[in-house]
Amino acid sequence: MTAVTLKDVAARAGVSIKTVSNVVRGIPRASEATRERVLRAVEELGYRPNASARQLRTGRSGLIGLSVPDLAMPYFAELAQHVRAEAAGIGLTVLIEETLGDASEELRLLTGTGAALLDGVILSPLHASLDALASVADTFPVVLLGERSYASEQVTADHVLIDNVAAARDVTAHLAGLGRTRIAAIGVKTQSAATSAQRLEGYQQALYEAGLRFDPRLAPPVEEFDRRNGLLVTRALLGLPPNVRPDAIFCFSDIMAVGAQRALHEAGVSIPSEVAVAGIDGSEEALYSTPSLTTVMPDKAVIAALAVKSLAARIGSAEPLPFEVHRAPHRLVVRESTEGVRRQLAV
Repeated sequence: MTAVTLKDVAARAGVSIKTVSNVVRGIPRASEATRERVLRAVEELGYRPNASARQLRTGRSGLIGLSVPDLAMPYFAELAQHVRAEAAGIGLTVLIEETLGDASEELRLLTGTGAALLDGVILSPLHASLDALASVADTFPVVLLGERSYASEQVTADHVLIDNVAAARDVTAHLAGLGRTRIAAIGVKTQSAATSAQRLEGYQQALYEAGLRFDPRLAPPVEEFDRRNGLLVTRALLGLPPNVRPDAIFCFSDIMAVGAQRALHEAGVSIPSEVAVAGIDGSEEALYSTPSLTTVMPDKAVIAALAVKSLAARIGSAEPLPFEVHRAPHRLVVRESTEGVRRQLAV
């Protein structure tokens, strides 16, 4: 089969070869209508840029990496979709890697032989050290996702995040506002993790503001943010004395909340009349769970847009750019698991 060329795409779109080249390379010189026409022609003809030839000609491959801990987690799978779509809009192709939270794997895409093929990397690190990441960011375009546990004046790489303390405070305050007084928190990590620490801080702040006492028995440690830990910890919480047993549970991820709901169902505990449940992540799974799950929803589309645009700016700059921290918005979405009102799912 003859390879589709820029000339073929230009003929289909009714524009010059130069215009097609600019659109494919993400150079913003064409109007939005022209860009859409070119991208439609690219899709219809199945045009694929020759990355090796492009790299020899321009010094860039048009490839970027997205490195996340676990693609089985709905949050990261959904985020990857947004990143891919955002990158495609400016002519970039995304190579997606899964690290499983291993520090050496988190650094491999930045420093290994494969890094030579990439123009830059968007990384969601769990365990790679700040010093190691900072040393890479000085010489290679990197944007970090997720929480940061260092002070703002120590910014050593571009970073995109949400205010996790505020997000956890919002959902805990919602539960307290429903009159719940024994609010458990599932997600306190056994090892140091910025996400867990910040969500715990927000949870404790909301308890204090509601005049409730923090009881460590209601915040047991977990190893991972997964369904199994949500299930097992909730089973243990239900075994506490009646005056301690929770009347609400805030899970630090939606999939842990799904596990918690399963444990409550097994025990014959009604949600939310006996125990209200809420999560954080805004995953599609939360919408389809039974009952539908109240959750804090980070704006994943904005997170992806900020990350891709920050990386593209760093790739395209001839001079070093100052590192920046970008905060994406979040919102609390109240559903059946806390409000108790049954609604038909709008599809």
